Amino acid sequence: QLKLVESGGGLVQPGGSLRLSCAASGFTLASYGIGWFRQAPGKEREGILCDAMGDGIKYYADSLRGRFTISRDNAKNTVDLQMHSLKPEDTAVYYCAVRPGWYCPGPEGFSSWGQGTQVTVSS
Repeated sequence: QLKLVESGGGLVQPGGSLRLSCAASGFTLASYGIGWFRQAPGKEREGILCDAMGDGIKYYADSLRGRFTISRDNAKNTVDLQMHSLKPEDTAVYYCAVRPGWYCPGPEGFSSWGQGTQVTVSS
């Protein structure tokens, strides 16, 4: 059974950094496109970026390029979202999602989702 579990969320001060992790089980991440998303209170879900073997890293939100990046550890079957220079507006529930294949789909094209992890940026 395919399962994704996010971890690493919490409270961080503005300007700080945080690394979120998404652990996959029941399948091999290497042959999937992996995306990170977030949903702030009262707002629609926002795509952040995707990584796939055929595309490399593709940003859905260009405004986050330079502060957010993704890294895979295929041996551990995990993928991390590294976030730097965090701002209060980055406060949201963060989700990872996957879709089988070598390329990144559009933000609506992911088929399996984790339960999310809360990130709060506040002093």
